[in-house]
Amino acid sequence: MDMDEPGAMSGSSAGASSEPFRRFEVFTGAGRRRSFSTEEKLALVTRMAGCDNISELARRHDLRPSQLFTWRRELRYVAEGAQRSARALPEPMFVPAVIDPVPERTKPGRARRRRYPSAAVELEIDGVSVRIARGADAGVIAAVIDALKASR
Repeated sequence: MDMDEPGAMSGSSAGASSEPFRRFEVFTGAGRRRSFSTEEKLALVTRMAGCDNISELARRHDLRPSQLFTWRRELRYVAEGAQRSARALPEPMFVPAVIDPVPERTKPGRARRRRYPSAAVELEIDGVSVRIARGADAGVIAAVIDALKASR
């Protein structure tokens, strides 16, 4: 039999087709895609810090090293974002300061009496005036200002 004739066998395989061999795999179960909780990711990324061989750590958990590095980068972005938002305090606001002129003396040697003792600082917050005299306790002043802020 000539090898060029139709129906001629090639090699030692009897009845073999001339089509290329096709390989297929059968996967059973849930497949490769798994999901990890944030706590699991954080635990593995924390282990990376003290690990000498990241590839070995990844193999032990049936992962690729690139997945561990991706999780580390993502967690770093989250941490940086949290730090930025914690630092983002509101800009300080300035209020106008009003300085009353010193009253003139009406008679020589006698000072005109005022209704309030002379204040070193006078604050006006939302229509409430607070006069702070010289020598006032700093704790009391802070408590009054905090109380006015809380009432807004």
